[in-house]
Amino acid sequence: MIAIAPSILAADFSRLGELVREVDAAGADRIHVDVMDGHFVPNLSMGSVVCKGLRPITQKPLEVHLMVEDPAKFFDGFLSAGADTLIVHLEVLPDPVLLLRHIRSFGKKAGLAFNPDMPVERIQPFLTEIDLALCMTVFPGFGGQAFIEESYDRVALLRQMIRDINPSCELEVDGGIDHATTTPVVTAGADVLVAGTSIFKAKSGPAGGTRELLQLAESAAKPWQN
Repeated sequence: MIAIAPSILAADFSRLGELVREVDAAGADRIHVDVMDGHFVPNLSMGSVVCKGLRPITQKPLEVHLMVEDPAKFFDGFLSAGADTLIVHLEVLPDPVLLLRHIRSFGKKAGLAFNPDMPVERIQPFLTEIDLALCMTVFPGFGGQAFIEESYDRVALLRQMIRDINPSCELEVDGGIDHATTTPVVTAGADVLVAGTSIFKAKSGPAGGTRELLQLAESAAKPWQN
């Protein structure tokens, strides 16, 4: 089963609760919350108050992607707001093991993300410590960017590492996920797709956009499952 994780960064915040209910009902597996500090990435986004507001809206997991220089200082706020997964970046954590174990000590899932210019092999020593590996397929900071073509090979390499080291670890991709990229990136090995613009700006509406990506993902060839 491929999971669709709508990124609320692309949503109309004046209708956020309504839109989250739509994608939830349409089959979204989780809700992806992008947090930016204006330092690690050149943009500012939302804080834990948004997560707190969403918690009564949906029973689906809230996945918080911390694109920040000092992720630990945000943990308490998001955990108390109802976050189910915290994803931190390897770029700011040369040795993330203690922080990842800290997240999991609260009974939450821990994810580790890395940018398109970081060698995939850098995440290998930490695969046993995480529930989710996030391979960025654009440089983080802004929605609506085009998928970086070299990412397919990176996803395939990461999938092989996961199969060898921690098969229960999810492989998530984030950036440029749309009708054109969904099938090949799933075939390469992704089993969680973060999508913002292609869902919340879809001509068929957020529910239609969610269902369309889910259908494409489910019908894609998945040789890595064999």
